[in-house]
Amino acid sequence: MDKLLYEKRDRIAYVTINRPEAKNAIDPDVHRLMIEAWGDFRDDDDVDVAILTGAGDAFCAGADLKTYIPPKVSGATPAEIRDIVELGLNGFTRGMHRIPKPIVAAVNGWALAGGLETALACDIRVASERALFGSFEARRGFHHGDGGLVRLVNTCGVGVAMEMLLTAEPIDAGRALECNMVNRVVAHDRLMDEAERVARQILRNSQRAVRSAKQTILDVIGQPLDFQLRTEAWNAYTCADRDETMALLERFYDKSDAGRAGAHETSL
Repeated sequence: MDKLLYEKRDRIAYVTINRPEAKNAIDPDVHRLMIEAWGDFRDDDDVDVAILTGAGDAFCAGADLKTYIPPKVSGATPAEIRDIVELGLNGFTRGMHRIPKPIVAAVNGWALAGGLETALACDIRVASERALFGSFEARRGFHHGDGGLVRLVNTCGVGVAMEMLLTAEPIDAGRALECNMVNRVVAHDRLMDEAERVARQILRNSQRAVRSAKQTILDVIGQPLDFQLRTEAWNAYTCADRDETMALLERFYDKSDAGRAGAHETSL
């Protein structure tokens, strides 16, 4: 059985962690396959958005505590530690996190430990009503090291990060929505439909604008206000392609642009 499923349809890359018997825990094989998949997604001009989910009833239970963590804790060489620092879990929690194309998480169940880090590394998170989120590392003698701590603080604030990491207790989808950890919560059987709808909303836009906006958001996090404002202005006024922008404006003028609402409603 393939441990990672990777498909491409209609400009969307579908990445599914496929170890349901282990709650989609990341073993060395999945880690390697994820790095390969994200590299292909980054480089393939025929896809512009990715949707990441898990098979079965879990999104991802984090690093496999039998096959992934013990070698890193007890026997890793300096070179192996350097590789971890450079790439992070699954490749895109660190190192490949600047892939310019958007990644949507469809969180179908447990996002635990490294699974939470993986979800937080995505740009938009759609959660099933059954989703649960937790940082259980402190119960095992360590804490987040692949972006979970940093992204929890940046996304949810110090208070939520302190509570989750210090108590090592989970939160449900409703609480995750309240603290901005996820963008929306939907009925379980609508999860992939909603993730695909978000992907189509992204796809109807200028991809130059989408990628510049993602880059700008990542660039300004934690920076002084003057730097943020200058970076925003520079990126905004230099990202447009004249021909593309004029064509998109023409569609707006004649009310044929995708995803309109109201009297001139159009489909995505």
